[in-house]
Formats: sequence, structure tokens, C-alpha cells
Amino acid sequence: MGTSWRKNGGVTPNDAAALLPDELLERFRARAAVHDRENTFPDDDLADLKDAGYLAILVPRELGGAGLGLAEASVLQQRLAGAAPATALAINMHLVWTGVAKVLADRGIDALRFVQEGAAAGEVFAFGISEAGNDLVLFGSGTDAAPLPDGGYSFTGTKIFTSLAPVWTQLGLHGLDTSSEDAPRMVYAFVPRSEVQVGRVVVRDDWDTLGMRGTQSRTTELRDAVAPADRVVRRLAPGPNPDPLVFGIFSVFELLLASVYTGIARRALDLAVAAAGKRTSKRTGKAYSQDPDIRWRIADMALAYDALPPQIQTLARDVDELADHGAQWFSLLAGVKHRAVTAAKSIVDDAVLVAGGSSYFSGNELSRLYRDVLAGPFHPSDPESAHSTVATAWLGPLQD
Repeated sequence: MGTSWRKNGGVTPNDAAALLPDELLERFRARAAVHDRENTFPDDDLADLKDAGYLAILVPRELGGAGLGLAEASVLQQRLAGAAPATALAINMHLVWTGVAKVLADRGIDALRFVQEGAAAGEVFAFGISEAGNDLVLFGSGTDAAPLPDGGYSFTGTKIFTSLAPVWTQLGLHGLDTSSEDAPRMVYAFVPRSEVQVGRVVVRDDWDTLGMRGTQSRTTELRDAVAPADRVVRRLAPGPNPDPLVFGIFSVFELLLASVYTGIARRALDLAVAAAGKRTSKRTGKAYSQDPDIRWRIADMALAYDALPPQIQTLARDVDELADHGAQWFSLLAGVKHRAVTAAKSIVDDAVLVAGGSSYFSGNELSRLYRDVLAGPFHPSDPESAHSTVATAWLGPLQD
């Protein structure tokens, strides 16, 4: 499958079923229940996705990738998330960096070419941005970034929710340099896995959560972890910044994250429809699909779901095509992520009600989806940040 991508060039969203065939997704779905129960990382899923060339779907064809756009990758991530949400969310963080590399390259900036080449060669890139209590996210950091004489940086601090923790080969992160002549500066760089072997990166085995257990998004301690000079990709002033790297991270992260939770919503809707067709009312003798209340509930789910894919597709295509939404960009991106995760949670809630008491058992797929979907609001932009961003876009900043 992976070979055909590279041989035949780019693909369209209509090829999603061919690129992620049903039989592969069913294997992922069966494994998802095991990884959720045992709290383990989906190594077999990752191996299958590597074999398929999935890690390089956003890498240009001339560099060994599939040459897809963000809009096409979104469709694939929705499909993958419908089978194995934790696998999709974990891979999402790798795809964020390859997506950022594409956003920069499309705008004439070659700073992340090593990410594209690495992904095509099988490297796994993790996203080390989140920090406990850091509501500045991209605009500030509690991690110290100390410049080294050779142009590299050493990072000291703690990152949380580091998906792909057991398998990443490069950790993309940020920290705050307060010691340089032009300080303070936000420093974005990549730390290699070899820093784990020498003890300057410590990956805690502390991921025991309500849902999304297969992501193994463990806490990462940085103890003077070294990023070589050729892996220091940006030094920016703290605070809101129009730099293409910041835009790239924000846009790709929000859109691919929205895609994962939209995929969960679609799977929950499909399961609800199937349950309504199978369950029979003792009172009427008819299938629940003929019950007006159940029909209304499923219709309400579908009304919420149907709005999501077109929104994501439109904004993802705008990123691909370098559309200019000016100051509205961050509001639009935060908004689509917020709507996707809140709608997905509501849809899964309703699916559980349609399916009835059987969904309350831990072995039921809806039980797992119910827990997985709860992770959505924790990802940036969280509800408070999203509302603040949108309020500023429409009302202007708060006055002192």
C-alpha cells in the first residue's frame, strides 16, 4: 500500500478507503480494546502505519512521501480515529510536525526539511509543548532554554502529555531563553532520543488515565537535554507572534485534532444507528429505529456531525492554498477545534443512550469511546482559551 502512494503520486480524499482499508482498520479496532484494557502503546498499529507510508503522508513526493495536503490528511485521520482513537491521536502528534514542515515549505521556509526527510525514513516526531499550568502554550514556557557555545541549546523543565513517549525518535519542544543578549526568546528545537539513553531526558511511566490510554502520553523530564545547533529551528519573542512557525503549529494542531474527534463522533453515530436497528421494543414490537424519540435523537446527532467535516475541510484547504484570513485565523482555528470536541462528546453521550444499558459494560466499544472523547477539551485550545480568542477577534482585546 505504501509503495503505491509513492509510485502513483498524490491522492484525493476519495482514496481514503483504499489507503486505510476496512480490514486494516478492523485490526486496529480489535487491538484498541486490548491497549485500552492493558494500558499499552499500540506498537503493532505503528508498524502497520509505517509499512503503509502513513508517517510520510504530508511529506512531498520528491522526498519520499505521499505528497498529501492537510485537507486530505484530515480525511484519513477521521477514518483512523473511527477505528482506534488513541492510535490516531498519537500519530496526530507526529503528523503535526510533518504538517508544520509542509506549511513552512509552502511558504518558502525550509527550516524543517529534516523533519520531512526523517519522516520518510521512518523517524517518529513527538510534540513536547504542553506544560502543567502553562496557559500561554506557544507564547510562553516554564522550560529553561540555555544557549550553548556551538549554537545548540540545553533544555531543563517538565513537559506533560507527550504522546508517542515510548517510541519517538525526535522530540520537538520549546523553552524560554532568558540569558542571551536579545533575551527573552522562545526557542523551538528538536532533541534526539539519544538524550534518553544518557539520562538528560527522563520519560516517566505515569500514563494511567480515564481514556486515550494507548497514546501513552507520558510526562517528560528535561535535565539539560541538548538540541544540536542544526536542530534549533526558531528563536522568537515571547507572546502572540505572527511567525509562520507559530501559525503552522496552531493551524495543523487544531485541524488534525478536530479531525480525530470528528472521526470518533462518526463512529459513535454509526454504532447508534446499528443499535437502533437491532434493538426491539417490548411495548411496540418494532425496532427502535421506528421509535420517534430514538429517531429524533439520532437525527440530532447527525445534525451536529454533518457540520464538522465540511468546516474542517474548508479551513484545511485554506491552509494548503495559503488563504489569507488575517487576524481571524486564530479565531477560526480555535473555533473549529472547540466545536469538534464538544460536538463529539455530545454525540457519544447520545449514542450511549440509544444503545442502552449494554454500552455501560466496559467491553462495549461505546464505553471506550465515551472515555476517549473526554480528552478533547484538555487539548489546546481549551474552552476558556477558545472563547477568549474568539471574543478578542470580535470585540477587540480587553482594556486595562
